[in-house]
Amino acid sequence: MAHSISMLNVIKIYRRLLTKYPLLTQATQAGTLMALGDQIAQNLIERRKIKDLDFVRTAQFGCIGFFLTGPVTRTWYGILDKHIGSKGGIVVLKKVSCDQLLFAPAFLIVLLSAIGILQGNDLEQLKKKLYGEYPDILKNNYKLWPMVQLFNFYFVPLQYQVLVVQLVALLWNTYISYRTSLGK
Repeated sequence: MAHSISMLNVIKIYRRLLTKYPLLTQATQAGTLMALGDQIAQNLIERRKIKDLDFVRTAQFGCIGFFLTGPVTRTWYGILDKHIGSKGGIVVLKKVSCDQLLFAPAFLIVLLSAIGILQGNDLEQLKKKLYGEYPDILKNNYKLWPMVQLFNFYFVPLQYQVLVVQLVALLWNTYISYRTSLGK
């Protein structure tokens, strides 16, 4: 009983913060979940020991989430909602099409570039990593995100769409962290 009451309080606080400070709340959740995705990659996929964990890398992922991913996705979803609408099957298909054909390819370049810059890559290294990683990551993007976004845009109210994406992105960020750390 006490557990469910405390969970209800957390949900109330989250809703209040989301209403009062939408951009800050969504940036914070994106930063937290991106950092968590990096830690999952290091702990479960790379199987690093505690002494070998790269906390700078985790902080970098958190910063990318806070300063880039959270604010950009929140703004993008607002633009889609304003210019395409929020209800109906055709609207959802238009939003997913715009999201996957316009936003996803461009945003992946920005994301991978930001990660590469924070890893200390110069322009030549950055270009090489983009040419090596981008096509495969984009292809994998299309295996996951269209279905997620169909669900998200159809069933989820605008103010919770970033949260849904960030929860699914916990796995995606784990994959991105792992992929971009190879051959660093």
